[in-house]
Amino acid sequence: MSRIRMKTPLVEMDGDEMTRIIWQMLKEKLILPFVDLKTEYYDLGLEYRNETDDQVTVDSAEATKKYGVAVKCATITPNAARMDEYHLKEMWKSPNGTIRAILDGTVFRAPILVKGITPYIPSWTRPICIARHAYGDVYKNTEMKVQKGSKAELCVTDENGEESRELIFDFKSGDGIIQGMHNLDASIASFARACFNYALDQGLDIWFATKDTISKKYDHTFKDIFAEIYETEYRQKFEQAGIEYFYTLIDDAVARVIRSSGGYIWACKNYDGDVMSDMIATAFGSLAMMTSVLVSPDGVYEYEAAHGTVQRHYYKHLKGEETSTNSVATIFAWSGALRKRGELDELPELSAFADRLEKATIDTIESGVMTGDLYLLSSLENKQKVSTELFLDAVASRLCEAM
Repeated sequence: MSRIRMKTPLVEMDGDEMTRIIWQMLKEKLILPFVDLKTEYYDLGLEYRNETDDQVTVDSAEATKKYGVAVKCATITPNAARMDEYHLKEMWKSPNGTIRAILDGTVFRAPILVKGITPYIPSWTRPICIARHAYGDVYKNTEMKVQKGSKAELCVTDENGEESRELIFDFKSGDGIIQGMHNLDASIASFARACFNYALDQGLDIWFATKDTISKKYDHTFKDIFAEIYETEYRQKFEQAGIEYFYTLIDDAVARVIRSSGGYIWACKNYDGDVMSDMIATAFGSLAMMTSVLVSPDGVYEYEAAHGTVQRHYYKHLKGEETSTNSVATIFAWSGALRKRGELDELPELSAFADRLEKATIDTIESGVMTGDLYLLSSLENKQKVSTELFLDAVASRLCEAM
């Protein structure tokens, strides 16, 4: 069959360990036979990041800004053990964090639903998409241990050298700890616009929640910026689209989420989004069945799987042992990127291919063919556990029939 021709390249960010192995298999079996693939390739494997002093990560993010759409494999964020294992020059930062900062992006994560895997919350019949602000808070904090007898103050020096001080705590009675966090109005505004734009793009209601009753300046600023941008820029668009923006306290949001049927975007501050996205993924069944897309306020998209590099399976693979690694989230990263590329380049056949790829993947699982993690979760009677490669082969067979 003739392959679908692309107009504009995708930015392709390769990764590490077992997901790197899957990346190549997936391209060979599910993409290249059907698409005349055009990518600008960047190797974000830890060895090459180390070789380039992590400049390759910066270059990949800048290329994403240029081309508008990227697809990323899972990567290692090194710890002390990885320093020794990979003989690193230094403990390089998270590639995801670097890319998020350069793109000024918001992370949207949503579960992939399949028959046979029932969410732990039975009422959740539609996906819940977590929108996570990807700047500041505890991830950019400053921490100190404090000795007994010390007094900790928050001090801000303005551009004229004038100081403003607030007492944090007087540690008269014993040792303790302090932590300083910050955020930027501009970053919060970008977060709000990315959330509102994505809600319009997906046709979904959006909820936002903070603890503004306790944090009357920090969290309240988030609430105020969201409210102002919604009223001045998005209310009319939302009303025309028939969707809603809803704000509440984080406590109330959690209770509402548990009682809901899903089908909305839940916007969260950075730490809340980090925790809640894992909770949502687990409650729906598996982190390996979770999509993730980074969206900038000016419409740049970077798609990836929500999980890590599957280190344990990679070590088995190196020993020549068979693995049964779930590739679904990585497949959906590619399909999401190809669909968006098709939309932006007005190539409906490319977007239609992405739809067929996702349907072939879901139909394969619902027919009973699945990897080991899903085999343990699935309630289907005629289910079969298959290897990493055989699952991709089964998806490829269905995709060939659909094409």
